[in-house]
Amino acid sequence: MLLFYPGAQRDLEFFASLIDFPVSGIRAPFNPLSTARWIMRILSIDGGGIRGIIPGTILVAFEKRLQELSGDKTKRIADVFDLVAGTSTGGILSCLYLCPDKKHPGRPRFTAEEAVNLYLQNGDDVFDISVFKELSSLGGLADERYSAECLEELLQSYFDELKLSDLLKPCLITAYDITRRQAHFFNKADTRGHRNEKDFYVRDVARSTSAAPTYFEPSKIMAMDRSVYPLIDGGVFANNPTMCACVEAFEMNHELRLDDLKILSIGTGTTVKPYHYSEVKNWGKVAWISPILNIMMSGVSETVDFQMKSLFRCAGCAGQYLRLEVDLGEFPDVDGAMDNASETNMDALQRAAEKFAKRDEISAKLDAFAKLLLNG
Repeated sequence: MLLFYPGAQRDLEFFASLIDFPVSGIRAPFNPLSTARWIMRILSIDGGGIRGIIPGTILVAFEKRLQELSGDKTKRIADVFDLVAGTSTGGILSCLYLCPDKKHPGRPRFTAEEAVNLYLQNGDDVFDISVFKELSSLGGLADERYSAECLEELLQSYFDELKLSDLLKPCLITAYDITRRQAHFFNKADTRGHRNEKDFYVRDVARSTSAAPTYFEPSKIMAMDRSVYPLIDGGVFANNPTMCACVEAFEMNHELRLDDLKILSIGTGTTVKPYHYSEVKNWGKVAWISPILNIMMSGVSETVDFQMKSLFRCAGCAGQYLRLEVDLGEFPDVDGAMDNASETNMDALQRAAEKFAKRDEISAKLDAFAKLLLNG
């Protein structure tokens, strides 16, 4: 089997052990004390800057499918998932889907369309750069390229004083602690028992997971117990957080098996730009900054997808894992840059996602997965 990195075989063997096959290949019986089968429905959304418009738009189409199939016009994304995971722009979307309505606290505040409008209506302001900032940062080489002020004001207006513990469902939002040098996961489940050291303002969670190096300065946030955390974008280690979400599901419920999971994983679009040896062989640090970020993020996402497909195929439940990724190379009017938030490019990203979701093959997959989720 072709594997993507050293140790991948070991990782696959570990997760394959969760499948719980006896030697004969027949599933081991359930715990006799269990009265019902546990099911965990997971939504995972990649990072990708303004390209968050892509998963956001696909989920608009998916939410409409859920409403049509259920006959319930109030059905929301949060209603059919038990765990929502996101990195960077995917982390912001995750928070939006799980945000409770102020008038009806048990219900989601935002529709999928209202969630993606955060990008369509505000993206050009978030990724706006003044002439002074462009010059003083040397285009992002000497300082972060964009001021975080607009982003922070936007997140404040959407989430206000909402806390992680207030979200409707468990979540897994990624960030990286640059002082403690470790991955940091925000999860509502960790706040149970009024654990203030694990609780944060959602606006700070969203700011931290999207603090992409060279684009925005790191965040410096406080937990409810006033512990300080300096964090950057979780995309540096888990741009595709699906595997992280899978492990979190097993942490939340130790009786789960792999075929108890139903996972919808959505990327922010692939951009396959080749880097030729003759071009890169003499590059130094400066020349590698932008390409290495792109290679790192896409490489992580592709590897995680490969691992998840392998695991679910080995478990005999390949249909319970669905990965959706738009090939941006098929849409020449789209600029795949994470920070091109011009009105023209945002419209192009939205159109690309809409066309993708309407394709017969993809539409059929969305329908089938919606039915899978609605059936429990």
